[in-house]
Amino acid sequence: MKRAVLMIIDGLRADLVTPEYTPALFRIAGSARFFSRHRSVFPSATRVNSASISTGCYPGTHGLFGNAIALDEGDGLRPVSVGPPEFRDRLRAVTGRTLLRPTLAERVRHNGGAVIYSNSSAGAAHMLDPDGHGWLYHRSGSFSPGLDPIEGTAHLNVSYDGAGDAETTARFCDAMRSDADVPFFITWVCEPDHSQHTLELGSGEHREVILGSDRCAAAVKETVEILRAQGDDVLFIIASDHGHETVDEIIPVEDLLVEAGLKASTDSSDVVFASSGMGALVYLSDTALERRGSIVRWLNKQAWCGEVYAGEGLERVGLAASNNLAVAFSMAKREVNNRFGVRGFGHVAKDRFMNTDEAGLGQHGGLGPYETNPFLIVDGGGFAPGRTEFPSVNVDIAPTILRHLGLSAANLDGRPLPVHD
Repeated sequence: MKRAVLMIIDGLRADLVTPEYTPALFRIAGSARFFSRHRSVFPSATRVNSASISTGCYPGTHGLFGNAIALDEGDGLRPVSVGPPEFRDRLRAVTGRTLLRPTLAERVRHNGGAVIYSNSSAGAAHMLDPDGHGWLYHRSGSFSPGLDPIEGTAHLNVSYDGAGDAETTARFCDAMRSDADVPFFITWVCEPDHSQHTLELGSGEHREVILGSDRCAAAVKETVEILRAQGDDVLFIIASDHGHETVDEIIPVEDLLVEAGLKASTDSSDVVFASSGMGALVYLSDTALERRGSIVRWLNKQAWCGEVYAGEGLERVGLAASNNLAVAFSMAKREVNNRFGVRGFGHVAKDRFMNTDEAGLGQHGGLGPYETNPFLIVDGGGFAPGRTEFPSVNVDIAPTILRHLGLSAANLDGRPLPVHD
């Protein structure tokens, strides 16, 4: 039987897949295909990349633009975090839908279905199957097809940390061994991303967290080999969704917009600011559209701001000028090492939904060279082992899986990855 297994290790940048940091992953990569130029979509944040991995589409196509977005729930545009479990229902109540493109779970629903075990944020987990086409297990709520709740011991009741990742992985491996007729499995562990927001990259504590995720990868690889020994043709993709860089300075961009006279007040709905950490979005109400040019010019003058995209220019970074999105930008970067030798610093746009940002710790969301360089390893499925510089993107994962399963990959932005150079 042809099967596909996808494992995402949240937030692990590609240059940390080394014998010292990740011995198991390094061994797996040594006998598989390692895509060294792999890239996330922008913003390089978990929830938007979850949607892009699951749909094979850029944010401008699938409709989820960032870790936080703007919604009008009846009192004008307001910033809304994608993270909480209730976001899915809020989005559907306002727009009448969730994602604009089908997920992998929807595409395989009539061919045996998908089983998903996730220990990420609820919002990121839901973007893997927002409409209940498969079996989704998450600590905030587990669901069978039709979004019917799974309760009792079958529910994934784990902690949001490395210990929870280990239990999630164990449950996932049990499911792979027992669900013989299911062709597609996904697991998503929260570490090292969850802890990197509160640790210095490269520190001893950080290395221990990464080693825990590495052990989870080894367990999934071992189970994949059991399935292969039983005769299954398994495509195993193990990757991360984005990387991390070190926080340089936290910039109160929303307050500065007000001070510059470009936004009426912090809580006004004329101009809505939505941070994804090292990248951010600006939404404009219909009555404030004429301010777009002024906001772009102001951003381009700020030392803390990097690349700015607006209007049709949003398409250059995979976004779209729709749903009142007007401007997107990445924060400024520095190519220097932190005290543990991990390269890459970037400013952070202060986020009203995240209170753990602190100078010297990890963050992501922008266009920096390390936060946008997650790792990608493809094992089996006819892929020739070795390192390749083919320019892959997170949107290429879904069509690669669909090709292996013999299913249509129509209406995707991504392309199936080449099995050899």
